[in-house]
Amino acid sequence: MQLHSDLSVAAISRASETDWLPSPMKGVERKMLERNGEEVARATTIVRYAPGSYFSPHVHSGGEEFIVLDGIFSDEHGDYPAGMYVRNPVGSKHKPYSKNGCIIMVKLWQYPEEDQEHVRIDMKDGSLWDTAIDGTSHLALHETSHERVEGVGLPAGMTCQFEEQGGFELFLLTGEAEVDGDRYGPGDWLRFPQGASVKLTARTDVTLWQKAGHLLAPPPLPNQA
Repeated sequence: MQLHSDLSVAAISRASETDWLPSPMKGVERKMLERNGEEVARATTIVRYAPGSYFSPHVHSGGEEFIVLDGIFSDEHGDYPAGMYVRNPVGSKHKPYSKNGCIIMVKLWQYPEEDQEHVRIDMKDGSLWDTAIDGTSHLALHETSHERVEGVGLPAGMTCQFEEQGGFELFLLTGEAEVDGDRYGPGDWLRFPQGASVKLTARTDVTLWQKAGHLLAPPPLPNQA
């Protein structure tokens, strides 16, 4: 399956315009934002677990990172409520489930094998955020030579220029924003290639997840690994 798989061009997926599709596991549905491959794929996906649903135990051969958007996501290592940012490195394994249901945004096969750091950060913990002199707020989530991942907060009315070596992507967590005259809301995903420069205006207070630098030299696809 090929969906927004060309990393050299801009791509946008709106949550409101994307259908829920069944996964191989009963009670687990997903909205595909980008995908290159079949069931094992380089992918960015919104996944919804019905109460009591689960995935079979599996190994993340290409690594996994996710944000819990709603509810509580669980595995044998712990419970992760809404707002948790998690990275499970290449070779890690778990059996995910949700007792009462949850929604996550998850990325697979998108960072290199040598990045073996486990990350667990509560993005709703205000004490972790730093406020800049311009009024923006930032939460460092992960950084290597391959990429930089952070939370970004913008107050209503602020316009911010996004331009990153190696490209970048944005996932809107809260609030409403405008980019090039188009409006976006929670669950909307935007990806821009190397050399792109965009202005984003916060129509309300906005919280974004940003990932930058990773599009220049992405890891091999699953069928090339």
